[in-house]
Amino acid sequence: MKLGLALPWAHAQVSIPVERVRLAEQLGFDSVWSAEIYGQDAITPLAYLAGQTSRIRLGTAVIQAAARAPSATALAMATLDQLAGAGRVILGIGLSGPQIVEGWYGAPWGRPNKRLRDYVTIMRKVLAREAPVEHDGEEIALPYRGPGASGLGKPLKSVLHTNPDIPIYLGTGQAANVKLTAELADGWLPMGYNPETRALYEPWIEEGLARTGRRREELRIQAGCQVILSDDVKGALQSLKPFIGFYVGGMGARSKNFHKEMMIRRGFPEAAEQIQELFLAGKRAEAFAAVPDEYVDQGALIGPKARIAERYRPWADLGLDGLTLHTEQEEALHAMAEIADLKPA
Repeated sequence: MKLGLALPWAHAQVSIPVERVRLAEQLGFDSVWSAEIYGQDAITPLAYLAGQTSRIRLGTAVIQAAARAPSATALAMATLDQLAGAGRVILGIGLSGPQIVEGWYGAPWGRPNKRLRDYVTIMRKVLAREAPVEHDGEEIALPYRGPGASGLGKPLKSVLHTNPDIPIYLGTGQAANVKLTAELADGWLPMGYNPETRALYEPWIEEGLARTGRRREELRIQAGCQVILSDDVKGALQSLKPFIGFYVGGMGARSKNFHKEMMIRRGFPEAAEQIQELFLAGKRAEAFAAVPDEYVDQGALIGPKARIAERYRPWADLGLDGLTLHTEQEEALHAMAEIADLKPA
């Protein structure tokens, strides 16, 4: 199993840990991943890192689909692909949620599963450059012929000679979208996939693969987890609770919060309800304290090196292609490189 490194992405100022990324590359890490919400974008930091590194692959986990038209996303990543050198770029996209899609991007939430299908299909057409792009989808059409259309829209083909083999990964967690990922995408960036939850997702993956007769090895899976190297396991678990509590309690509406739903699916329904109630009542500290230790520990590698090595084994047996580490500790990178038996570059 290969290792990846996540970049920080939710700060008031852009901060790209170049030396940490270079260290990861030297230690034999395979990839580095960027993300976006309603702050810094996911693509620009990777473009900067393309000039600061030579081998490590550059992935988005994830670009928000509503932020750009599919043709714009495809060409932005194709541009990065040429700047970085072919074969280094991974195009990971996700839907986000209705609060951000409608509240920040001013687009309708609509039918997200069908929109994602159209989005991927259009990007593949753009990257293939086989003909001017036309697509008559249920959510997205090119040329546009809906309300306000001039009727002058023209099918176009990219001027840039794009790489048709840029892999497309989808960041999904709901049943319908996981099935779509297994049906259409080159790779999957799962929400909440870990040794304890594998059985939940397996039927969805198998159903999606069966739709088009794909083999399991045709879908690459890049999961993620927090890593904290520390002798104080309890304290390390506590340090992650505000982040989890914020997402479960407030990243979404009371009636639609994918992170709360994920906690429920993973077997913690009472905690999920309590966290949301406390958070929405303004009791953030109490909401964060209500995050179960077990839930945090399931999605993380925490503790001294020996404990991390022991808990890494089930992750290594998941059949993942890669595991993206969320950590700011250089010593954790060294430890994980040794545990995973990486070969230095």
